[in-house]
Amino acid sequence: MEVLALGGFAAAFAGTPAPTAVDWVRFAILAVGATVHIQLTQRQEERRRSRTRTVLIDLIAVWVFPAVLVLPAPLVVLVVVLIRVQRWFTARRPAHNFVFSSISHSLAAALAHLVYTALGPHDWHSLTGLGSLREFLLVIVAALVYEGVQVIYVGGILAISSPHPTLRSVLGSKADNLLEAITTGLGAITAVLLVTLPPAVALMAVVTVVFNRLAELDQLQDDVVTDPKTGLLNMRGWSEAAERALNRVSRAGGDLAMLMIDLDHFKWINDTFGHPAGDDVLMSVADVLGEVTRPSDIVGRFGGEEFLVLLPDTDAAAAEIAAERVRSTIAGLRIETTDKRGARTTVTGRTTSIGVAVYPEHASTMRALVQAADAAVYEAKENGRNQVRFARRG
Repeated sequence: MEVLALGGFAAAFAGTPAPTAVDWVRFAILAVGATVHIQLTQRQEERRRSRTRTVLIDLIAVWVFPAVLVLPAPLVVLVVVLIRVQRWFTARRPAHNFVFSSISHSLAAALAHLVYTALGPHDWHSLTGLGSLREFLLVIVAALVYEGVQVIYVGGILAISSPHPTLRSVLGSKADNLLEAITTGLGAITAVLLVTLPPAVALMAVVTVVFNRLAELDQLQDDVVTDPKTGLLNMRGWSEAAERALNRVSRAGGDLAMLMIDLDHFKWINDTFGHPAGDDVLMSVADVLGEVTRPSDIVGRFGGEEFLVLLPDTDAAAAEIAAERVRSTIAGLRIETTDKRGARTTVTGRTTSIGVAVYPEHASTMRALVQAADAAVYEAKENGRNQVRFARRG
């Protein structure tokens, strides 16, 4: 990928005019702003990186994207290099990984600049009427190229190198991508200020420091309600979301179902293959639950090898179909993992016992629904495991 990136750089640099004095001044403004941002948020960024389990959304687009729009290609890449050199002291990653991600940022910026200039010419000082609308659309095109190249370059490698790739692990969560979009938008605003009112770029340095801290706060809030091993909601997060869903259904006079999913003989996996293999099984099951449920369903880890799925607007018949789909899908999993000696192995044939409770048929409160589904799980296990059982009527 790094060798292929050379072709992208060559295309972006071909025929690029030498930087003018104005270009160097704009470069200096962006370099100072980025340096202030990085140095004042170093500790926050270290904490963000240590807590991130999937894709890390770096916030440097605030400074890189304006370079894409207003600087020649060599200075665009130089901005990225300057930022990434400073990031090295907070990234704490293996050198080859850091170089790879740095090239991805540089390539994305260079190709976005190539596309943007190819659609020119651009004169932001004289934009009026339809001209401003056209320029706005071209900025959006450049932003899509900038983000798209990074998704393909980095996401593609993550997809082929991970034993269990998911959209979240490859592309990041919705919140991650929203953060990236906002950061790129701030970069477009920085570009406007850089061209029309350069001293005002200093304000963006302040904005980015505050924004970086808000991003850390949002991540902290997410960590409070997220299970670190599976990425699903923990019991606190699940209970809060489930109570809200129950209140909505109760007011509307609708139905709601709950699945409690217990992995059969999970201790045997840990004893036979080791705890890392057990973790891989839990993560694979969590991924499957995200794939076979609806966006409106609420999935969480109950604890140990148990999971909970809340199904709003679902009656008993639909709940049984959903439970059987979960049971059969998990039974068909082939989980690539390692044994106690670190050798590659595959875990297959894992079964589940699933208990189902339906509101208001089996219980009228969330606590009672959990208890009813739990009792149904025990009944499934006592009757041979690998089956779905409904709770008894309350």
